[in-house]
Amino acid sequence: MSGVKSKYIVLFDGVCNLCSGTVQFLLKRDKKKRFLFGSLQGKTGQEYLRKYHLPTDQFHSFMLIEGNVLYTRSTAVLRMLRYLGRGWQLLYVFIYVPQPIRDGVYKLIATNRYKLFGKKDACRVPAADERERFLD
Repeated sequence: MSGVKSKYIVLFDGVCNLCSGTVQFLLKRDKKKRFLFGSLQGKTGQEYLRKYHLPTDQFHSFMLIEGNVLYTRSTAVLRMLRYLGRGWQLLYVFIYVPQPIRDGVYKLIATNRYKLFGKKDACRVPAADERERFLD
């Protein structure tokens, strides 16, 4: 977990197709390579879950760690878009929608993500040129 303070850490459900697709979306658009990625099921993801006193067997939220601050659900997604630039940061305006409403929509999608988008048997293995961006 050390040595990654200057980057934003994205933790995701490694077997979820929607989550993996979102990681691919971020990888393609993160030209400044600000994001590092780790699956919630992986060693580093599990360490962060323990650090923030979260269940280590439930993977219902995308998470963003900035320094020592953990963001989850819709706030995490909106903050990620904010850092992409190139127009994506305009979507950050949705941060002004009350969090219970944003997170309600997020929870509806998260609860049904396997039904809607499918699930993998194992976490995605990063391509050779992406490995430096993945925590484990």
